[in-house]
Amino acid sequence: MKKILALVFLFTVSICNAQEVKPTYEKAGDMVKATYYYEDGSVKERGFFKDAKLAGKWVSYDRKGEKLMIAYYDAGKKVGKWFAWNKNTLKEINYSNNVIVSIKNWSEDSRLALNEK
Repeated sequence: MKKILALVFLFTVSICNAQEVKPTYEKAGDMVKATYYYEDGSVKERGFFKDAKLAGKWVSYDRKGEKLMIAYYDAGKKVGKWFAWNKNTLKEINYSNNVIVSIKNWSEDSRLALNEK
């Protein structure tokens, strides 16, 4: 009985690992566009690399496709206005050269104005 349970466990683990969705990378000018996925195949995160460093706009999504965060990088450093959604709130975080300059909280109505796909 123990051998059967061990085989079932190993079989289940191998099936779970086989369902892993690999990230995709594609050339976009002088940058590389990266897309990372959840196990179910939905998009988890999208953004760019330049010279092997995070660059430009990165967007993170939940499993339903709703935006969780919009972030900006320059040569791997956090820059500009980042936006993070959490239930009914929108948080705006301003970065300069990888350092937080300010944080502002917005009402739920602000999310609709910025929630473009």
